[in-house]
Amino acid sequence: MKRVLIIEDDKSIAELEQDYLEINGFEVEIAETGYIGVDFALNKEFDLILLDVMLPGKDGFKVCEEIRKSKEIPILMVTARKEDIYKIKGLGIGADDYIVKPFSPGELVARVNAHISRYERLTTIDKSNDNEHNSIKIGRLKILTKARRVYIDDEEIRLANKEFELLLFLCLNPNIVFSKDKLLDRIWGTESFGDTSTVTVHINRIREKIEIDSSNPQYIETVWGAGYRFNL
Repeated sequence: MKRVLIIEDDKSIAELEQDYLEINGFEVEIAETGYIGVDFALNKEFDLILLDVMLPGKDGFKVCEEIRKSKEIPILMVTARKEDIYKIKGLGIGADDYIVKPFSPGELVARVNAHISRYERLTTIDKSNDNEHNSIKIGRLKILTKARRVYIDDEEIRLANKEFELLLFLCLNPNIVFSKDKLLDRIWGTESFGDTSTVTVHINRIREKIEIDSSNPQYIETVWGAGYRFNL
């Protein structure tokens, strides 16, 4: 049974989310503060975290940052705000997606199922292969595709799930221009819900981590009016 952690200070909302998920076969645990949520996330095993943005004491953004230091499981941020800045901030600190209140039970369950399924596919390692033989080396950049690790000058760089998948896709398709819509469809699929700002945020985060100068990128180039291209 898949386990979901709900970090939400509004008891009625948390219990409603819990009911939706348990009816669909999930095991659910609730943390009512950011501090408790971090403790549960780091010391227990979950398949996905539903994280409210507006939490007392330690807000959802800080909670997400702390969890991302050691956990790569999907984090779905829940917000009552529709402004892009909140969506972008959540994605920028490592959240995999966001969902805006109010949402339907069907949408919540569909999002949770989609993210857990995608994460499981991406983290399945073929143990019959030597990880070192499944690598991509381009200049200072090295990607171990099976181990899902990225190095710059032999120093490991931590990437969130979608950051890794996006970088790997571009590396495997060098010198081809992909529009934001195409990347959104290829990397997020049915999880995307049509917001291309998601792609922009993830590209910027990848550049900050792998480029010497993110304002003058050497690997991932912006082709104005068209999209992005990985230079080989």
